[in-house]
Amino acid sequence: MYALGVSDRATVGASPDPPAGCHHSPAVASFLHCEGLGRRPPSGVNRLVCYFAAPSMTERGTRWGREARISHRRGHVRGKARWTLVLTAGLLALAACGKSEPPKPPPPSVAVSHPLVQTVVEWDEYTARLSAIDSVDVRARVSGYLQSIHFADGTVVAAGALLFVIDPRPYEAVLNRAKADLTLAEARLDLARKDLVRAQFLVKSRAISQEEADTRAAQVNQAAASVAGAKAAVDASALDVEFTRVTAPIGGRVSRHQITVGNLIIGGGTSNATLLTSIVSLDPIYAYFDVDEQAYLKYARLNLAGQRPSSREVQNPVEIGVADEANFPHRGWMDFVDNQLDPNTGTLLGRAVVSNHDLLFSPGQFVRLRLAGSGRYEAVLAPDEAIGTDQSQRFVWVIDGENKAQYRTVTVGPLYEGKRIVREGLAAGDRIVVGGVQRVRPGLVVQPEDQPIPPCPSAPPLPERPETSPTPDQMPDADAD
Repeated sequence: MYALGVSDRATVGASPDPPAGCHHSPAVASFLHCEGLGRRPPSGVNRLVCYFAAPSMTERGTRWGREARISHRRGHVRGKARWTLVLTAGLLALAACGKSEPPKPPPPSVAVSHPLVQTVVEWDEYTARLSAIDSVDVRARVSGYLQSIHFADGTVVAAGALLFVIDPRPYEAVLNRAKADLTLAEARLDLARKDLVRAQFLVKSRAISQEEADTRAAQVNQAAASVAGAKAAVDASALDVEFTRVTAPIGGRVSRHQITVGNLIIGGGTSNATLLTSIVSLDPIYAYFDVDEQAYLKYARLNLAGQRPSSREVQNPVEIGVADEANFPHRGWMDFVDNQLDPNTGTLLGRAVVSNHDLLFSPGQFVRLRLAGSGRYEAVLAPDEAIGTDQSQRFVWVIDGENKAQYRTVTVGPLYEGKRIVREGLAAGDRIVVGGVQRVRPGLVVQPEDQPIPPCPSAPPLPERPETSPTPDQMPDADAD
């Protein structure tokens, strides 16, 4: 057997006619025909095998021809796909050459302003608890059965208003008996005086002895003492009758009644006396707060430097706000500073007095209190929203002469009237971004729009430090605490 193999562009021969005994498929015939004419064979006919065999090899030649036809069809499809990709790429390149670059976006608009320079006073904030200046537990001074109640629970009562009435009849009876004893004592005194007058007349005529006259004089003194005792008994009984009417010792808001009508009340000045109700004063009201040791040292050094007087010497101003108020609209003044720090907490107790004419405050309520924590000085102020936070440092965006944004770190202090005090990093002539901060990046050119910062109210003047220490008669009354 002989075989002719054509593989990977191999040439079969110049003659298109196959040798004798070779059985071709149509694909093989096509290849040989193109090769004979000097043309490129169809794509995909890359491997041709021609077998010169005996008739027994006919089946193998038929399978070889079928494989050649399949390879020819696949190569034709790949060729079309390559030409399609080339044409599409060329069209896209021509389209791109005909278009211009899009215009650059305009610089972002931001609101800018100059920082405020204003006289300020720094304020230290604390949590304070309100307490009534006067607070009384109402108890009865006499025992008896409760007869009536003359107030509504939780209302405001005036000093001397009637609250309870205890059955007065037993005490009225005692008063009547005391009055009768007084009348008897007065009658005996009158008789003794008359006997003494007669005795003095008789002793002159020696009708009676001097001893008898002295006895009559002593009886007068005894009768006078009995009258005084009877009067005291009447007064005591009258007080008991008066004490059956329980009145408000102070003006303020009364609590609920702790006992109802018909119950036995134990009176007297002992701890076992029945609690009837309680009353607290409302206007003005105390605000107690605790100052830590660091703040105490700061206030002491400010006092020594003459920048802020001590609250022990002057009534430094305070401002108060309740839970639903953003600011501190209520005014007060310092009234008391304790004489020592609490060794358990390391804090110092302070007290302020606040007006409560509209009865907004209630004893036991917690409020926000701020106390002047510095002297008056010139400070740089900026809106708090213009100051950003970058990890552990604060910064602002400063716009230079070329309208470029510059990143600048600052050192800030507390808030003053809604504005942040900037201790370092800003000057009065700087332009800072106060609106559109989120659109700014370092070195970005922006379109600034002036937006002036509204000024803050000026800091009130602080009380002046007295030249001498207060005298004892100038000190507040100790009973007021």
